[in-house]
Amino acid sequence: MSEITVRALAEDEWETYRSLRLEALQESPEAFVADHDAEAAEAEGFWRERMGRSDRLVAEAEGKRVGVVSLGDAEDSQADNAGQLFGLWVHPEWRGAGVAAHLVRQSAKIAERKGLGQLFYWVGSDNGRAVAFASSFGFRPTDDRRPMRVANADGQDEQEIALVLALGEDRG
Repeated sequence: MSEITVRALAEDEWETYRSLRLEALQESPEAFVADHDAEAAEAEGFWRERMGRSDRLVAEAEGKRVGVVSLGDAEDSQADNAGQLFGLWVHPEWRGAGVAAHLVRQSAKIAERKGLGQLFYWVGSDNGRAVAFASSFGFRPTDDRRPMRVANADGQDEQEIALVLALGEDRG
């Protein structure tokens, strides 16, 4: 199995993020709120501004970019020191190879370095695989629910899950 590495993209790597984001929107449109054609039409300034709002992490293996996730401020969170994972996507050929796990682990490390105490992530209530995956890292459901924001959700809900980050512990 190939080594998977994860790194945070620098703000000037907006084209790398744009490329991955558009690939994700095209390959898995049902998983995202955004529309591929609308985002593809956006100018450089849109992407540069977006890079400054959140940390964008890319997973790489065999010289290819195989996954992406974003780490930003938690929406509507009751916790002051909380972050949120969103936009997690893994290239279909790499699903099941540990890419998502590497992305989540690295996101948690970055969140801890920033002094955050919790990470939140929204998953579809009916998406047992995603809930099980997140649970394996210690994410647990909160009481918060909302209508799914993705296309063709047909009245489905998503639930917020939270991970309490270790304090004062080096996870390596």
